[in-house]
Amino acid sequence: MPDKNTELADFLRRARSQCDPARAGLPADGRIRRVPGLRREEVALLAGVSTDYYARLEQGRRIIPSPAVVDAIGRALGLDAAGRAHLAALIGSGSSPGTLRARPVQRVRPGLYQLLDALDGEPALVLGRRADVLAQNRMAKALFTDFERFPATERNYARWMLLDDESRSLFLDWETHARAAVENLRLESGADPDDRATAELIAELRERSPEFSTWWDEHRVYQRTHGSKRLRHPIVGDLTVEYETLTLPGDPDTTLFVYTTEPDSPSRRAMSLLASWSLTVKPADHTGQR
Repeated sequence: MPDKNTELADFLRRARSQCDPARAGLPADGRIRRVPGLRREEVALLAGVSTDYYARLEQGRRIIPSPAVVDAIGRALGLDAAGRAHLAALIGSGSSPGTLRARPVQRVRPGLYQLLDALDGEPALVLGRRADVLAQNRMAKALFTDFERFPATERNYARWMLLDDESRSLFLDWETHARAAVENLRLESGADPDDRATAELIAELRERSPEFSTWWDEHRVYQRTHGSKRLRHPIVGDLTVEYETLTLPGDPDTTLFVYTTEPDSPSRRAMSLLASWSLTVKPADHTGQR
C-alpha cells in the first residue's frame, strides 16, 4: 500500500479541490482560479494555521498535528463526519510505513446465527472488517447471493460488488452502490492501514476493476448507516428495499444489516414471493465455525 504520508497528502489535495470558496465563506478577491477548489493559503486561513504548516502537511511531510488542528482542518475543508474520521485516522496512523500484519479471523457467535434465523422474513447479514460477509440468513441469500458458495477468503461484499456480474444486473443503481462500497473500504483502510487482508483486497480490486481504481483515486470516504436500494431480482422482478445497520458492541468490528420493505407495497409482495421461493434453498449448516 502507499506510504501513509502519501495517502494523507493525496486526501488533503483531493478534499481541497472539491471545496467551494463561496460556501466556505470566502469573499471574491478578483483573482482568477487556475484550478478548482480552495488555495492552500485559504485552507490555512480557515483552519487558523500558517500556510507553510498546511503546505507541509499536504506535501506529505512528517508532522503530526494536534487533535484541535486536525478538527480545524477538517472543518476548513468542509468534511463530513466520515471524512473527519478518515483524516484523523490518516494522521494518527503514524508517519512511517508500517508492517502489514494478519488480524485474527473473525468468528460469529451461535447467538448471532440464531438472531439471523429469527429474522426469517427479512434479509439480514453480518459484515465484519473490510465488509467481509461473516453470516447471512436464508432471505439474504435469496435476495443477494449465497456468499458461502465462495471460498472463505473471497466472501467480501465490496469484492462481489466490483467483480461479480451478478451484482451489476441486480442493482438498478449499481454505480451508486459500488461507489459506496469503495468509499467505505477507503474509510476502513485509513483506520487500519497495516491490515494485510485489506491491503491484499485493495491490490486485487485495483488490478481487476477499472472502476475501483478510478473511484479509489478520488479519495472519497463515506459510511452509510441506512438507506434504500432498487433491485431487479431475477426471480421476483423489481423491488425497493430499505436497510438499517446495527453495531454489535459485544462483537468488535461487526455490523448487522437488516433489509425491509414498505408495508402493503409491490416491494413487500415481491419480498413475500421471494420468501416462499427461498424455502426451496437448502439451509446452511452452522455447526462448524468459519
